[in-house]
Amino acid sequence: MPWPAVQIALPGWMDQVVLDGGAGPYPSDDAKMRLVVRLSRENVLRGTGGPFGAAIFERRSNRLVGVGVNSVVRLGNSVLHAKMVAYMIAQARLGTWSLAAPGLPQHELVTSCEPCAMCLGAVLWSGVTRVICGAAREDAARLDFEEGPVFPESWQYLEGRGIEVVRGVLREEARGVLELYRKRGGEIYNG
Repeated sequence: MPWPAVQIALPGWMDQVVLDGGAGPYPSDDAKMRLVVRLSRENVLRGTGGPFGAAIFERRSNRLVGVGVNSVVRLGNSVLHAKMVAYMIAQARLGTWSLAAPGLPQHELVTSCEPCAMCLGAVLWSGVTRVICGAAREDAARLDFEEGPVFPESWQYLEGRGIEVVRGVLREEARGVLELYRKRGGEIYNG
């Protein structure tokens, strides 16, 4: 039996939602977070995945480089968290496995919720130099999502490697999407 091909695709509605939002500019952390919260909400409302969204931006120009929404259930793959998908899309778009490749500007990850253990580990390898988070780990845990071993030392390690971390940006709006997911009976796939 041949090995299957693994394909990763954003939901069909993604381009329209990004364009409806004006596709920028994204001059502030709040503007960027509004985009990822909108993506996470659409993912829930359209039934295409979990309540998490993420995007990769160039730090200096604020240009949107990649987007992602949680696609674990939709595509049947446990690693397809919004952050991981956003990394993959940005890296494919730029033609490199590192967002810190020579000649590239610095990039940042904007995520509707603080990363789980897998996604936090990927921050270091992705090449981003800044992480902006909306909802907190505790907010996801209230829905019984298992976030894995993330410790204060995990964040300190990243900061020690020169990665800036900003937490709690539009937290209430981001938390609202998690609550929407709970009210709609969304599947908790790793609890």
